[in-house]
Amino acid sequence: MSWLLDANALIALGWPPHEHHEKILRWFRTHAREGWATSALTQAAFVRVIAQPAFSGQPIGIADVAELLLRNTAHPKHRLLALDFGFDHVMGCCTGGLLGHRQVTDAWLLALAIRHRVKLVTFDKGIAQLLATTQERQRHLAILG
Repeated sequence: MSWLLDANALIALGWPPHEHHEKILRWFRTHAREGWATSALTQAAFVRVIAQPAFSGQPIGIADVAELLLRNTAHPKHRLLALDFGFDHVMGCCTGGLLGHRQVTDAWLLALAIRHRVKLVTFDKGIAQLLATTQERQRHLAILG
């Protein structure tokens, strides 16, 4: 099994002061050797969030955040998954329905995980609502609660 980290999981992994850093680090030490992935969406969110002074408590330059991201994604088992599909594919993967605008990015990441036969790693229990059955949730999601 290989894994796709959502933005929050990637941020927690790459930012030691994050409240979930130790939890994701324990998970990562156990699962990273199986292969793990990011996407353009999760990488962009990593840079956008960490560069915000409100997040880190201080201004951090984009180049510094990019260096932090590149150090993390230089891991030998990392790969970048291509977002090479349209919204019709996203809608087809969300068997539980897509009900609101706040679910769009989550739905896109879930569809990406399904397309590449990996599990989406997240702290967000709400993503499970995008899938209709327990079996689908077990097959496509790893919720680190």
